[in-house]
Amino acid sequence: MLGTTDLHGNLFNWDYYLDREFDDFAHNDVGLAKISTLVNAVRSDVGRHRTLLLDAGDTIQGTPLAYYYAKVEPITTRMHVHPMAAAMNAIGYTAAVLGNHEFNYGLDVLRTFERQLDFPLLGANAVDVATGQPAFQPYVIKTVWRTGGPPLRVGILGLTNPGIAVWDRAHVEGVLTFPGLVEQALHWVPEVRSKSDLVVVAAHSGADLSSSLGDQVPFPENCAALLAETVPGIDAVLVGHAHVEIPQRFVTNKVTGRPVLLTEPLFSGKRLSLMEFDLQHDHRWELVASRSSVLSSASVDEDPRIVRLLRHDHSKVVDYVNARIGTCAAAMSAARSRFEDTPALRFINHLQAVEVAKSTSLPVLSLCAPFNRAAAIPAGEVSIRDVAGLYIFDNTLVGVRLTGAQLRDFLEESARYFLQVSGPGPFSADEVSADVPDYNFDIAYGLSAPLTYDIDISQPVGSRIVGLAYDGVPVADTFEFAVAVNNYRQAGGGDFPHIASAPVLHNQHQEIRQLVIDWVKAAGVLNPADFAGSDWRLVAGGSPVVVSTNG
Repeated sequence: MLGTTDLHGNLFNWDYYLDREFDDFAHNDVGLAKISTLVNAVRSDVGRHRTLLLDAGDTIQGTPLAYYYAKVEPITTRMHVHPMAAAMNAIGYTAAVLGNHEFNYGLDVLRTFERQLDFPLLGANAVDVATGQPAFQPYVIKTVWRTGGPPLRVGILGLTNPGIAVWDRAHVEGVLTFPGLVEQALHWVPEVRSKSDLVVVAAHSGADLSSSLGDQVPFPENCAALLAETVPGIDAVLVGHAHVEIPQRFVTNKVTGRPVLLTEPLFSGKRLSLMEFDLQHDHRWELVASRSSVLSSASVDEDPRIVRLLRHDHSKVVDYVNARIGTCAAAMSAARSRFEDTPALRFINHLQAVEVAKSTSLPVLSLCAPFNRAAAIPAGEVSIRDVAGLYIFDNTLVGVRLTGAQLRDFLEESARYFLQVSGPGPFSADEVSADVPDYNFDIAYGLSAPLTYDIDISQPVGSRIVGLAYDGVPVADTFEFAVAVNNYRQAGGGDFPHIASAPVLHNQHQEIRQLVIDWVKAAGVLNPADFAGSDWRLVAGGSPVVVSTNG
């Protein structure tokens, strides 16, 4: 049993933002074309009839290629198969599960993608509100024929993430609900087990119990290990969503006492999970032993068959992202945006705030996170890919109303991004960075007047925002602001306080990245000096913290 997950629109080993082959410091290559080569090698070694290939979700969002075929030349309006569907069909996937990002472009794009697949797209816990039944196929039974022996029946159950109800509320509210993985597995596994000799769950949910959803939904975001230890009858789980590598892990089921195999390959096609099952037949098939490992796509070349099949689709995206849209008066980088106020982040915050200001008379603030440390707009001619690199997510803009007290709580939550220190340093970036994703560190900006504050990381979490002032006046608890945020945050992503329940003032479904691209097109020239400023500081006891981001 082979498995991928969180491919996120990575077809080839290509970085569209840098216009070159993808290669990071750990030599992690990406893409389905390389996965295909690994799959071919395993099938050649053990026999194609003894292998099945699964994916644990998040396939059609995450790269300019994914954006292009959802928005620029959408698969819903032209007779063209999505490149990710075409590649997965050519490779010969057995089944895939819905990821939460499958819903980002709406149900029309998702259903079109589903129809284009030659294999089932599973989601037992994506439930139709009207019927109470799964809106996608819950499971599939595959028969593996073995020369000289009876057929082996493999049941594959697909479970997706309950966070979809929060993160993509605009697309699914009133249409689909997403019950918990454990609860739905308790219902479906007995049925799958009754028809199967071996049961594998593909779960778009991280292994270790955790959630960024707070109390917004009554089910955990990540619970694959809990699933394995709670629900009897599961032999293995292909884990997704968490973007971590689990070559092999065993969890003991509390009901049966049997070990359950868990594995998660690294995201974007960097790894392929290989699960091996030893079975013997005595009146019926019995699982004797199981094991797993991960294979690195950096060790192989891209499959020339996949390259030939889809190079034209890839080339159209390369041409699109390299289109010139303006010039930049000086180089502008986001490299230090986690540690100081930079023109790069102020630029995005300014554009967000300007749009929200059109819908309110309240003082307008904006919140944005440093999504891409590698983002850098060069001096001189600027292309779509240069600008798009500043904002790599397909988020839309929302404006909400927050009080001063709520804003302070929000910024305190954001300040969890940093570890507590005893002095101003100097420090390396790792010495001050907690285990929090960059996209969960929001930085605030005032449109008509500056919003100023210090983040004192010598203080414990919850007591770090110092000197919060608007236009030089301390922010009163009852003061009201209109605040620009992205739809992920407004829907509750990251479990920040107050934001999900705040009154909505502006929601015109404007894509933030496209706002940035359109601004540069219209202005012709982007001058970082126009967005220079220093409204927030990272301090320790009032002294500026020195952080090195070299190396």
